[in-house]
Amino acid sequence: MRDHYDFENMKGEKNPYVKELKQPVTMRLDKSTVAYFKSLANELGMPYQSLINLYLRDCALNHKKLSLKWAS
Repeated sequence: MRDHYDFENMKGEKNPYVKELKQPVTMRLDKSTVAYFKSLANELGMPYQSLINLYLRDCALNHKKLSLKWAS
């Protein structure tokens, strides 16, 4: 391994995967909902944010819709 690396002449490249990066969002969720996904993610050995993302992705890909009536 070298003691010194010269980065002066290095040419930068744009990230080819930038379109595949995740978009940060802010959501307000019930404590019980977060607790549920945290416990399930702990059982599976994965981060709970990733589990929520996978669940929402599955809903979007399969066009799942809630049968819900909003009281006005």
